Formats: sequence, C-alpha cells, structure tokens
Amino acid sequence: MTISYTFTRELRLLTPAQFKSVFSKPIKASSAEITLLAIPNTEQHPRIGLTVAKRFVKKAHQRNRIKRIIRDNFRLHQHELPAIDIVVLVRNGVVEMENAELHKLVEKLWRKLNRRYNG
Repeated sequence: MTISYTFTRELRLLTPAQFKSVFSKPIKASSAEITLLAIPNTEQHPRIGLTVAKRFVKKAHQRNRIKRIIRDNFRLHQHELPAIDIVVLVRNGVVEMENAELHKLVEKLWRKLNRRYNG
C-alpha cells in the first residue's frame, strides 16, 4: 500500500456546522501565534479547517502564504495524525515568521496535539 500525500476535499472542513462542532469541548494545542483545536471525527482520516483573521493578518497575500504553509505541512503529516477534525486559529505575530520557522512551529503543534489526543 502506498501513502498518498494529496490534499483532497475530503481532508478539509467545509461547512460552518463542521467548524462549529470543533469549538465544543476541543483538545487544544497552542503557541503564541497559532492555536489548534481538535475533536475526534467519524472518518478514517484527519480533516483540517483554517481561519486566518484579517484583524491579525492584514494583507491577503500574507494570509494566503500562511494558509498555504499550514495546508502543506498538514498534507505531509496527515498520516501521523489520528482521525480528528482540526481547526487552526492564527493569531498576531505569525506574519513576522519566516516560512521555515512557521513549518517548524506547526510540526511541533501537530506532535503536541497528537500526544494530547492519545495521552
């Protein structure tokens, strides 16, 4: 069996109801810049939803860069995560981070979330 590193529609939270369900009693993993909220899902794979507020990241190209990096990191680490729905909340300070720095932070948060879910 080969592992697929694609990021398909099935790996995303799409509806407001899916997002809202994550906010009720979530498992949290956070840093100063990013918070991950997660709940178990009924799928066989993790799903992700991203929220990058204009209040914290003013310019569209900056919001897109942040979302692209987080999505790519999720795509590469999806097989290490349990079957959970994850909402990523981006806060102030993430704009100043370099791409590599953001990748490392998100990887650290995936591990933290995994430990909290399994532990």
